[in-house]
Amino acid sequence: MLTVFPLQGIPEIVPGDDLAEIVGVAADGLLEDGDILAVTSKIVSKAEGRIIQASDREQAITDETVRVVASRVHPGGVTRIVENRLGIVAAAAGVDASNTPEGTVLLLPVDPDASAAALRAALSARFGLTLGVIITDTLGRPWREGQTDVAIGGSGVRLLEDLRGTTDAHGRTLDVTAPAVGDEIAAAADLVKRKSAALPVAVVRGLAHLLAEDAPGARVLIRTGPSDMFRLGTDEAYAEGRAAGRAEAADVS
Repeated sequence: MLTVFPLQGIPEIVPGDDLAEIVGVAADGLLEDGDILAVTSKIVSKAEGRIIQASDREQAITDETVRVVASRVHPGGVTRIVENRLGIVAAAAGVDASNTPEGTVLLLPVDPDASAAALRAALSARFGLTLGVIITDTLGRPWREGQTDVAIGGSGVRLLEDLRGTTDAHGRTLDVTAPAVGDEIAAAADLVKRKSAALPVAVVRGLAHLLAEDAPGARVLIRTGPSDMFRLGTDEAYAEGRAAGRAEAADVS
């Protein structure tokens, strides 16, 4: 049976806080062997001091951008979908201006997988349990309205369950099936964390079969290279094609 519940009593996190100690106090007496903790990236970023002064959020987004995927002007301003330093494609490069002091913005953790590993190691040692940790953040999805939480960091949990080579209920071989269980766990946890309720950590119980000491981190969930069929937005792809055409014509002449 799958059970998901939030940890109560976690205070506002500030730079320098010992996040493992704070989560450990909130989780005292509540964890079981095989549990997975889903931790909102915002409190990880705050504890790690990823709050920066930024009177202009747009400049902070530019500084975190590796590649622009799509940019659209709308009545409220400009929406930029970009690849950030972590390889994540997201609106505004993951730069967050909500729930931070006026005149500041919050950046994503420098290395969410390492953050998850440190938190897991501390909590596992504290409680003497085998645990998994997933760092979550909120992303939109192509062709789908709304947002959902996904895994941007992980430790001790298989975030991608490769079922290729196994068979379905009718005995047919599965050729491409690989559920993104890390994202599914993050989304399930978000149902109980509720962004406006100051509940940044949830415990997911019943998925101990996904725990693995040597499981890779969340970068396994990022589609890159030849498998990225949606590298650019439509307008950007057209512009790139036109530029290539003009360059080719110039070379011929």
